[in-house]
Amino acid sequence: MAQKTLFYLAIFSAFFTLTSLSRTVPESETATFLDVSASLRQAHAVLSFDPESLQPLESQSQESQPLNSSAFSLQLHPRDALFNSQHKDYKSLTLTRLGRDSARVNSLHTKLQLALQGIKRVDLEPMHTEIQSQDLSTPVVSGVSQGSGEYFSRIGVGTPAKSFYMVLDTGSDVNWLQCGPCSDCYQQSDPVFNPAGSSTYSQLTCDAPQCQALQESTCRANKCLYQVSYGDGSYTIGDYVTETLSFGNSGSINKIALGCGHDNEGLFVAAAGLLGLGGGPLSLTSQFKATTFSYCLVNRDSSASSTLEFNSAAPADSVTAPLVKSGKVGTFYYVGLTGFSVGGQPVSVPPSVFAVDDSGNGGIIVDSGTAITRLQTQAYNALRDAFKRLTRDLPTASSFSLFDTCYNLSSRTKVQVPTVSFQFSGGKSLSLPAKNYLIPVDSAGTFCFAFAPTSSQLSIIGNVQQQGTRVSYDFANKRVGFSPNKC
Repeated sequence: MAQKTLFYLAIFSAFFTLTSLSRTVPESETATFLDVSASLRQAHAVLSFDPESLQPLESQSQESQPLNSSAFSLQLHPRDALFNSQHKDYKSLTLTRLGRDSARVNSLHTKLQLALQGIKRVDLEPMHTEIQSQDLSTPVVSGVSQGSGEYFSRIGVGTPAKSFYMVLDTGSDVNWLQCGPCSDCYQQSDPVFNPAGSSTYSQLTCDAPQCQALQESTCRANKCLYQVSYGDGSYTIGDYVTETLSFGNSGSINKIALGCGHDNEGLFVAAAGLLGLGGGPLSLTSQFKATTFSYCLVNRDSSASSTLEFNSAAPADSVTAPLVKSGKVGTFYYVGLTGFSVGGQPVSVPPSVFAVDDSGNGGIIVDSGTAITRLQTQAYNALRDAFKRLTRDLPTASSFSLFDTCYNLSSRTKVQVPTVSFQFSGGKSLSLPAKNYLIPVDSAGTFCFAFAPTSSQLSIIGNVQQQGTRVSYDFANKRVGFSPNKC
């Protein structure tokens, strides 16, 4: 009897050992270090950074080049490297960033719901048509100076090309910039674009295909007028035209449809306009039929820059996931996400939480304009609880704005924390560096878990989680790639 018992114990022990070995994960997937001191130094530095210290970019190339073999590359800057918003401290900057981020998320949710219901914004409120040429003579006025997590690229517009900072936005399709004369324009870093100074500026007529593709448009004297409204109450109105866009020394593209905005109001600041990189027919990527595009977002507290690239191959070490398109909303880039792991252990979340259903609800998108990743409440609670269970040794702090899990790291210079990883369809895993999910919210050492719940069925991977990672969109193979440390 004793021998039989020992035999069964030996089998059980061997099975347990083999099971443990099969579940062994690399150390980088279980724990990582957060450099508290370095994060706080950047937080202090961003408040005093002088945008004028940025080195000027090379002059724009004037020569058009064929697109079929060209790879375009542009510099990419975090917003606060271009516009000093004069916040008194880092806590104030963080609060304004989060406030603007919430407005951004509301805008995306509103866009989705209107699309699912088949409603256009123009059906909800009249198109502003009171713009008259004689009224467009008021001086440029300052807009709302808000902090944000937006990233800007330098684009040449017109012939000869004039350079402007444009917001990079994968959640929008319509390209636009402020144009003189202004009915109402916000403060921007560069002089306002003057259409009269460009030989390639051309007004679109009302029957032009680009005009017909607009969700909000009207016609006056056979001139196409556009309006783009955002869920935070911001809007831009003006002429819908074609122009030449220049990409540094990479070349230029003729006849790109864009909005020439004479009335632009809301939470816009510093940039001249917006570069729509969504999946719809009017986006920049769709208009010149890019096969791929990619960007790498530097830390938004940094003055460094990276690149926005078109028609370039993704890094060979990219963690890839399916690029999923919704039949209801062509703008958004949905990604095949199945769940998360924390400290190398899977988090219990039903994969259906991240699936797009037949009605177009659900799913998770990758968005460059949203800062903080939003997850359906069920998924967020599971992720947060798993993280808290493995950080019981860290001193806690009070909640902050939309963050409910914060830590007082004022007495630490470096801490070890569990690794948070995204798990994608096909079994691929992307481990995030600690600074992409534990971020400072003040300069005193309070750090918060940088995810937030949403009551919407749409989840969003924000740019804080994308920092330091080259994100590549491969349209031909329907894949999204993530390659860390490729800025």
